[in-house]
Amino acid sequence: MQKNIIKPTVLAIVIFALCSFTIFQFEKNQILQDMLMSVLNQAHYSPLKINDDFSEKAFNLYLKKLDAGKKFLLQSDVDALAKYRNKIDDEINNGKFDFYKLSADLINTRIKEKENWSKEILSEKFDYSIDEEYETDGDKLKYASSETELKAEWKKMLKYQTLSNLDDMLSAQEKAKEKKDSIFKEKTFDSLEVEARRKSLKTNIEWFKRLNKITMKDRFSTYVNTITGLYDPHTEYFAPKEKKKFDQSMSGQFEGIGARLQAKDGILKVSEIIVGSPSFKQGELKAGDEIHKVAQGANEPIDITNMEMDDAIDLIKGKKGTEVRLTVKKPDATFKVISIIRDVIEIDETYAKSAILENNSKIGYIYLPMFYADFTRNGAHRCSADMKKELEKLKNQGVEGIIVDLRDNGGGSLQEVVDMAGLFIPKGPIVQVKDRSGKIYVMDDKNPSVTWDGPLAVLVNHGSASASEILAAAIQDYKRGVIIGTQSFGKGTVQSFYNLDQYLLPQFDTIKPLGEVKITNQKFYRINGGATQLKGVMPDVVLPDPYAFIEVGEKEMDYPMPWDEIVKASYQEFATIDYNRIKKGSANRLKSSTAFKLIETESKEMKDKKDDTKYHLKLDKYRAEQKEFRENFKKYDDLKNDIKGFSANLTSFDKEKIKSDTTKLNKETKWAKNIQKDHYIYEASNILNDMK
Repeated sequence: MQKNIIKPTVLAIVIFALCSFTIFQFEKNQILQDMLMSVLNQAHYSPLKINDDFSEKAFNLYLKKLDAGKKFLLQSDVDALAKYRNKIDDEINNGKFDFYKLSADLINTRIKEKENWSKEILSEKFDYSIDEEYETDGDKLKYASSETELKAEWKKMLKYQTLSNLDDMLSAQEKAKEKKDSIFKEKTFDSLEVEARRKSLKTNIEWFKRLNKITMKDRFSTYVNTITGLYDPHTEYFAPKEKKKFDQSMSGQFEGIGARLQAKDGILKVSEIIVGSPSFKQGELKAGDEIHKVAQGANEPIDITNMEMDDAIDLIKGKKGTEVRLTVKKPDATFKVISIIRDVIEIDETYAKSAILENNSKIGYIYLPMFYADFTRNGAHRCSADMKKELEKLKNQGVEGIIVDLRDNGGGSLQEVVDMAGLFIPKGPIVQVKDRSGKIYVMDDKNPSVTWDGPLAVLVNHGSASASEILAAAIQDYKRGVIIGTQSFGKGTVQSFYNLDQYLLPQFDTIKPLGEVKITNQKFYRINGGATQLKGVMPDVVLPDPYAFIEVGEKEMDYPMPWDEIVKASYQEFATIDYNRIKKGSANRLKSSTAFKLIETESKEMKDKKDDTKYHLKLDKYRAEQKEFRENFKKYDDLKNDIKGFSANLTSFDKEKIKSDTTKLNKETKWAKNIQKDHYIYEASNILNDMK
């Protein structure tokens, strides 16, 4: 992700047009859409023609977003919307929203209807003797031709949900009877069935609460993001609230009190106090406390009981240095007002951390969940700096090799990955970037120092994307280390944020904030010239993959950008790794590995299960199917056990640092112990031993 540096003149045409009118002559949505289309046209890597072909694609994509499961709209509704199939381009050009308004009104009406249906259907006992099936894949269904047909589909869906609950309860009761539990009291089938329907009803009530909470602003964002989605999967509009959440996820921090909360029966309860947070330091708020009222400083408190959880949390969060007063109910039923001064909360789970592995040698392991960076605060976490600290920690402990785990790392800051790659190589090119004009420039590591020059392995999987792929590709192209795992995601594009407010003239201030749009304006390429787009990074050592027979990654998304290649950059490969010997050694181990044979079996079964999306709704057939599934799944229990001769522990530095905080120490120790069960990390450690 790069910082937007576009000049305010980019929207000169739109601004000029708007200057001739007063703000009252324009809807906010029209201004937002006009600005959005102008920025897309001037900033996107591959701008599109707004024509009938664009309109048809937008219609199909929007319909999928509107009702993916085909549980709300009738075929007649789709037919009514289809009148605009080739007119969305005209609406965009003419500033009209007839299609959007009709779709929003339709879906809101249908949601209200289905909410009543769910209550009505779940009020009566199902007939579990009927031999019928329920299709769970919406893509395989057609829109219902009548309300009667759609209601029958809803009955199947709710029956399927209830059967799942009922099977769980019947299975638990059967286990209790087998164990001859003296406390156990057997319930009749009818009483269990009633309870199962109650659970289904509760689940659906919560679902409809979320659906009914969707505002017209939210629906317009969905419509706008259908338009942006035609450009590529990563070009996206963010309403102000969503942009704030995105920034928090990228920085690994937020401003608030530092308490994890959960809602139950309309009451917001504290589930955990984050160590080192304002709540932790203040000391009075505890896990188990119920929050009933929230006041901003000395202002009148607001009762948050039965308030939507997100809205209640928004009241509790706030700017650093501000006061919030919570009226809490303690476990002993007493009430207390607790004053807390908000501060910046860092989320440790998002930051790099390390462990020491023992497998015939001492090996360092670093887990990096994302390429985070916060350039707005001095002293804030940056992943390249954190990675350097972890490497130095491990070096001081005398490790003989390093594993960097990028599995499920979805990427982040482009500059951070360049700085991070420089920790493993002397100065040189890391990634090539091409803009929409065709200009290519190389991002280099200019620092000749190297933090780690020993054996290196990098773990990737299908969830490793973007910046993760740049780092893995650079290590692979330099032949600096061994890439291990499964083919990566295949996202080879760069996005920048454009704040739409900066293009508004003062007379339009009343409609701020408009939000921001993230636009793909560059593609990146490996230093060997090939793009990671669509193809991703293929590991040097490919390990068995549970998703081997299931299409995943960028290529499965709607409207991905194509793969291409450019001229190779100038760089010098390392020549110290015997890749053939390493591949051969790993292949020999895999042949005798019970764990990886199980993973290969699992991949075939996952493929079969993915294709089989129907479920029996006859009780005995459903239960037999679920029993077979559970019995079959037991064979994978060995994958959850510790691996013999393989151990993982925190570094002595980290143990010393957090020894007085027993909660955090236990949490981090548990994390390290779980590494001992991971066969991919274990094989990576074996490969590092082969590299010595």
